[in-house]
Amino acid sequence: MAAKTVSKMYEGKTMKTQSVLKNFLWRFAERCGAQLVTFIVSIVLARILAPEDYGQIALITVFTTIMQVFVDSGLGTALIQKKDADELDFSSVFYFNFVVCLVLYAIMFMAAPVIAIFYNDSSLTPIIRVISLTIVISGVKGIQQSYVSRNMLFKRFFYATLGGTIFSAFLGIGLAYAGFGVWAIVAQQLSNTTIDTLILWLTVKWRPKKMFSWERLKALLSFGWKMLASALLDTVYGNIRSLIIGKMYSSADLAYYNQGDKFPSVIVNNINTSIDSVLLPTMASVQDDRNHVKSMTRRAIKTSTYIMAPLMMGLAFCAEPIVRLVLTDKWLPCVPFLRIFCITYMFYPIHTANLNAIKAMGRSDLFLKLEIAKKIVGIALLLSTMWFGVMAMAYSLLVSSVTSQIINSWPNRKLLNYRYLDQLKDILPGIALAIFMGCCVNLVGLLHLSNTVTLLIQIPMGAAIYIGASAALHLESYEYLMGMIRPVLKKIARK
Repeated sequence: MAAKTVSKMYEGKTMKTQSVLKNFLWRFAERCGAQLVTFIVSIVLARILAPEDYGQIALITVFTTIMQVFVDSGLGTALIQKKDADELDFSSVFYFNFVVCLVLYAIMFMAAPVIAIFYNDSSLTPIIRVISLTIVISGVKGIQQSYVSRNMLFKRFFYATLGGTIFSAFLGIGLAYAGFGVWAIVAQQLSNTTIDTLILWLTVKWRPKKMFSWERLKALLSFGWKMLASALLDTVYGNIRSLIIGKMYSSADLAYYNQGDKFPSVIVNNINTSIDSVLLPTMASVQDDRNHVKSMTRRAIKTSTYIMAPLMMGLAFCAEPIVRLVLTDKWLPCVPFLRIFCITYMFYPIHTANLNAIKAMGRSDLFLKLEIAKKIVGIALLLSTMWFGVMAMAYSLLVSSVTSQIINSWPNRKLLNYRYLDQLKDILPGIALAIFMGCCVNLVGLLHLSNTVTLLIQIPMGAAIYIGASAALHLESYEYLMGMIRPVLKKIARK
């Protein structure tokens, strides 16, 4: 009997691991596909359009991104975290969110002329009013996304996201070639959200019922408002640099800064969003087992950093030939920003895993306190550097990221008995190997070959050094990933 019980427990844990891996792969495939198409489109548009066109959209995005935080109101996370969320919970949140989105759009519509005056650019008014329609559309999509995440149906995201991304790609490029300028980017973003929402609505069975409960909503808001406040703080802080750059400097400066962020964020969003989407519902399902949550947090940090570190270091050391080849020389001023963002993003798995553990255990109060502490430090650094140029502001972001790592990991010192120093020890092998690999590929640049030849040597050389050294040194994260991948490859080979 005991042997059978142990066998069933082992089978259950194996099936759960396979389910998590399967959903991660679907989410990762969705993010990779979408980001790849978006990245290619952004390259094409960047070659056609002027940096000033991108700068105009970046100015507006500061405000629309902040408004998007209210679209969720923290209730989407609350639905995922709540153990017994039912149809009444989902329907109540849906109707509440939709009304909130209509109000938010009305605010943006009326505020558009004021924002245009703030930036001394009257042409921004119609652009703001059109692109802000994404807020209303997102209100329809938001709860569908929470339903998909809660029920681990990430295959639905794959079809919806790729459909919207591909359609908007053709539309945006077509309008850019037709000479529509900044409106090509507006049309691309608006159509992407619209088609994404439509496909998700058609493929996910959930529909809002004719029911609503203030009591259920208030209970969810008791958790959600702290998540909303945290997200709002994070979003405002994340966009305040763009606001200051756009006001104190030029739209071209803002375009270079944002373009430097775009390259590494393509990679990070693929990995980080995939892990984030799967990790929260998985951790929430075992939130009462602290040891299990700690084990998942540690695995997420080690494995994610092992994957992300070589990508970020490789991109940082190969930045100049990549920008010259892909975006042309007119975008070279974005290279220093790109390198700073690469270093910053390399440590994002520490942020993601620690914060997901805190959210999964229902500690939204701690989550909010962490956000307040991080933003106090970050804003102090920003205010002290904004007078010295855009580059000084970028370096302040790097320093702020390091302090944020320490702050995010602090509660888990007690909650999970997993200290920041322990986390650094876990990721050190991957980081050190990635830096070594980056230094090696950087030597190729000293040969002064063409951009294409340089990259054709650097990329396979970097991959060979990192993977080969990992195998030779028997790095734990490498062995873990190979252990997960080999059975999948064997299964595919048999088929």
